[in-house]
Amino acid sequence: MLRTLLTATCLLAAPIATAHSDSVTQTFEGAASWYGPGFHGRLTANGETYDMNSLTAAHPDLPFGTRVRVTNEATDKSVVVRINDRGPYAGGRIIDLSKGAAGNIGLIASGVGHVTVEVLANG
Repeated sequence: MLRTLLTATCLLAAPIATAHSDSVTQTFEGAASWYGPGFHGRLTANGETYDMNSLTAAHPDLPFGTRVRVTNEATDKSVVVRINDRGPYAGGRIIDLSKGAAGNIGLIASGVGHVTVEVLANG
């Protein structure tokens, strides 16, 4: 019984322990926005078909495939996204999230919010 309990505890704890295990190589902050319906199904800058429900983002110059953790400072919620597009093109914004990613951190209603972006080393 104790062994089963310990095994179950370890299995449940593993995702929590590794959720932020990637090392951060760069951090910046600023305004984030999101984009969705008008671009859904169109090609992104890296040639993929844009899926507004995926966990992706547009950034002006990070390499395609880079993974970043975006934290909404107002909600303290984070999401890890993969850079697959260029933008944002609205002044003063540092990242454009897919609708799915924006929904995960509570950015849909406000449309724009202050975020911290952490570039992850493993991806």
